[in-house]
Amino acid sequence: QVHLVESGGGLVQAGGSLRLSCAASGRTFSSYAMGWFRQAPGKEREFVGALSWSGGWSGGRTFYLDSVKGRFTISRDNAKNTVYLQMNSLKPEDTAVYYCAAEAGNRWIPAVAATYTYWGQGTQVTVSS
Repeated sequence: QVHLVESGGGLVQAGGSLRLSCAASGRTFSSYAMGWFRQAPGKEREFVGALSWSGGWSGGRTFYLDSVKGRFTISRDNAKNTVYLQMNSLKPEDTAVYYCAAEAGNRWIPAVAATYTYWGQGTQVTVSS
């Protein structure tokens, strides 16, 4: 069982930056693939980025939504059981509730929400124009 808690959301002007954090419980954090998704009002939940589990042939691979490539960076600190989403050059269209998710199994597909077992409660990001 993994419990995820996001933090770091808030209100920022366009062009600004925010860093979201997702703190995870459990002793095997490094074996979990982690993802970030977002959901804007009236829209479907959308993949933002993902980071594979540490180690192995795919250790530390990152995946991003095309529209955030070059602006967002996902990283993890296994010693702190935390995954981060650094968001730079924010745009109003980035406004959404951001969720982190975790998956340890072989069914994981980075951009597919249904393949993640554990989810946080979400943190609001609002980008003003």
